[in-house]
Amino acid sequence: MNEVSNFFKSAFSIDNVIFGFDEGDLKVLLIKRGTEPYKGLWALPGDLIYPNEGLETAANRVLLELTGLQKVYLEQVHAFGAVDRHPLGRVITIAYFSLVKISDFVVTPSSFAQKAKWHSVAKAQEQTLAFDHNDILDTCFDALKSKVRVRPVGFELLPPKFTLTELQHLYEAILRTPLDKRNFRKKILSMHLLIDLDEMQEGVPHRPAKLYQFDKKRYHKFEAEGFSFELKESKSKDQKRRIEEIIEG
Repeated sequence: MNEVSNFFKSAFSIDNVIFGFDEGDLKVLLIKRGTEPYKGLWALPGDLIYPNEGLETAANRVLLELTGLQKVYLEQVHAFGAVDRHPLGRVITIAYFSLVKISDFVVTPSSFAQKAKWHSVAKAQEQTLAFDHNDILDTCFDALKSKVRVRPVGFELLPPKFTLTELQHLYEAILRTPLDKRNFRKKILSMHLLIDLDEMQEGVPHRPAKLYQFDKKRYHKFEAEGFSFELKESKSKDQKRRIEEIIEG
């Protein structure tokens, strides 16, 4: 009996990775912990699951309690169960991630979250986060990069009206590589995923660009059925020159 009871001494937790897009940069929501362990370090919004609580219920509760965000669609990504991942004992955590429009939410930290703030994903990955949250963030970011190649993204991250440049910058921020402008536009327009609003930007310091919105019906169709969105990367001038030299012999 004692041997069996050892299997019931583990705890379970939730960690939420919430991605947003703002000013051309992919961001992630982090909290500053106000309690031990790892007091004072930035961390993903996460906490223990109550014994009588389901996973999705816990994920939504934890996110609300620590950041004030609610009614967020959360997708389960991966479980992390390294024996020593938590200094107080064996804790297995389930990671969820989501894509949200930053402007749609007001972040209000509470409970043991001293602060809650949007951070550049690239910068967050370079700093030391609490627990194994660097690994969790990396895993969810990789999941997002995989998703963008087979499912549409942008509806959850961009404003209702956007330019093709803004959409391309979103894809480049997720894939972390410059994309060839002409190939990107040709690909995205050939999918008939966008509606040309016959409107132009207003009040911008540069030449106004055309505005588009997503065709919701086709967007949700691609979400359900998937597609292949492989694109050529943009070549630098040096790369282009070397290619021309090879062709010319």
